[in-house]
Amino acid sequence: MSSSDLQIDWLKCFVAVVDAGSLSGAAHEVNRSQSAVSMQMKKLENALGRQLLNRGPRHLQLTDDGQTLLGYARRMLALHAETQAAFHGEALTGRIRLGVAEDYAASYLTPVLKRFAPRYAGVDIELTCEQSTTLIPRVRSGDLDLALVSRDSPHTGTFLFKEPMVWVGSAQFELWRRDPLPIAVYESESLARRYAVHSLAQQGRQFKVVYNSSSLAGQVAAVEGGLAIAAITQCTVQASLQVLGSEHGLGNIEPMEVSILRSRASRGSKAVDSLHGFIINALRENDAIQALRLTGAPR
Repeated sequence: MSSSDLQIDWLKCFVAVVDAGSLSGAAHEVNRSQSAVSMQMKKLENALGRQLLNRGPRHLQLTDDGQTLLGYARRMLALHAETQAAFHGEALTGRIRLGVAEDYAASYLTPVLKRFAPRYAGVDIELTCEQSTTLIPRVRSGDLDLALVSRDSPHTGTFLFKEPMVWVGSAQFELWRRDPLPIAVYESESLARRYAVHSLAQQGRQFKVVYNSSSLAGQVAAVEGGLAIAAITQCTVQASLQVLGSEHGLGNIEPMEVSILRSRASRGSKAVDSLHGFIINALRENDAIQALRLTGAPR
């Protein structure tokens, strides 16, 4: 074997380190000691002749070369697993309790499940659609196995992509001209609410909250009914809504960081392993996200 050949075990350790954010976390994922994971990483870097991680005192950060390798590594591991299943695998069975934030259900999760379900017909999926602020504690308590959420911290789940936030209103009512600005918001713990208020504060724009709702449907109803403008994810903008920007006196809003969060209790479940990896491979690549946004994703 050439010293430059890339072994599957090295790539598994590399991806585990990235997803776990530490060598110790990766060791638990791949059932190896921390020193063994560290050795695998060194072998991988030596084979490539590139540094893949910057090792700080408290965290690991991907280098540019590490970021490049990550996409290839995920695809290689997915193909490796698929090949093994085709020749040696047993029919996958089990139950997965899956949560999804309302914003991401139609645009992102539905296309993924349409591909996953026919391939693994023996897996039963129980789907729960709620706000991220509700789903995150349910995964952490083990009440759900997986959830696609807007993450509340850099350590919440495996990062997938950033979803833009936009201001929306109704062209029929032109509420953006009012002062103070009437806004519809989510519950007090919502990231969308926090980002919206922060955006207005940065502009020095006066506002008043005239509508509270924990659901996307409630936000849209408030906008369409002429009660308020709202800040929502770009993927949920409907044809009846007008996207508002600088020409309407409104500034940018910080984007949502979307991640897939997994419970500790689900470790060892092959069914959860499979869907977890499937979602990461489907949604983590920028090209895949753009494809979903431009084709076939309901709005």
